[in-house]
Amino acid sequence: MKRFAFIIHPIDYRDVSRKFGIFRNASQNTVEKVTKLIPPLKVSEITGVRSDYGETEGWFIAVPLISNQLMNYPVEYVYQKIIKAGKIAERLGADIVGLGALTSVVGDAGITVAKNLDIAVTSGNSYTVATAIEGAVKASYLMGKDIRDANVAVIGATGSIGKVCAEILGKQSKYINLVGRNNDKLKEVSEDLKVKTGKKINYTTDIKYGLEDADVVITVTSAIDAIIKPEYLKPGCVVCDVARPRDVSKEVQEVRDDVLVIEGGVVEVPGDVNFNFNFGFPPKTSYACMAETMILAMEQKIENYSLGRELTVKQVEDIALLAKKHGFKLGGFRSFERPVSNEQISFIKKNALKNRKKIEA
Repeated sequence: MKRFAFIIHPIDYRDVSRKFGIFRNASQNTVEKVTKLIPPLKVSEITGVRSDYGETEGWFIAVPLISNQLMNYPVEYVYQKIIKAGKIAERLGADIVGLGALTSVVGDAGITVAKNLDIAVTSGNSYTVATAIEGAVKASYLMGKDIRDANVAVIGATGSIGKVCAEILGKQSKYINLVGRNNDKLKEVSEDLKVKTGKKINYTTDIKYGLEDADVVITVTSAIDAIIKPEYLKPGCVVCDVARPRDVSKEVQEVRDDVLVIEGGVVEVPGDVNFNFNFGFPPKTSYACMAETMILAMEQKIENYSLGRELTVKQVEDIALLAKKHGFKLGGFRSFERPVSNEQISFIKKNALKNRKKIEA
């Protein structure tokens, strides 16, 4: 049996406050001073991951830096923290280690980390893409919009996940708009996708403008703060938020009952799995990036996967097939850490139709 480890980190300083009572009333500055001093550590053992074709077990290993620290501290310092976590994985007996949340985007997106470890490394991004697209297409259908007739926007379109999402959805959808921070990179990606999809690809650095006609949004930036505001979205829009921290403002949930926001990459894990750690998901479900690490271990495909800034459609298709083989599947819809029922979707759809009619009138 091949084993895995997965590196996690607290998304927000309040995550540390919730986990450790001593920090309940501590400021972000205080939490950051403390987390900077704490070395990486094993936080739980994961058991019971099993299919008809394989099994695995593993560990969660924490890098105790919050998102702000991971993105703003010197990259070499952050590399050292992640590599130390990887070394713990090696000592525990892991054959492959996954990079969770922002540990997978720092610097060169896992390449340097892999060079400094004696085990395989994955970011989990390929299966994240597969499940995000599957979820967005399904949610769009439930909201009454066939993806073939949909206007799609991809935010963070110059990143590894964004580019391959745009390539796959660019072939399926009616129209696609790329949104990012760097105009030159957007132009380069758009020209490449025009060749691959045979369609005109539009792009902009203005998020509000990029979303004004979007039926479906895939958002996957490495922004520390929310970037999608309630007024950016049209009634009936489906937003699949793959980013951690979230790209969608909590305000959207509070004031827009006519748009559907779903979390990207929520996966049911086969077997009698026990994570022995509460990361906010229902039992036996995980993020897709975690699942990719498990899938590769179960398949005994011990190799570097989904690293760097370039993912391929083939990687996405291959890992999706392996996921299906081992019984991993989309784990229903969640929004802001809560499950979304069919009744809620029907309610949102009804409000969207009503508000669209008001606009048209």
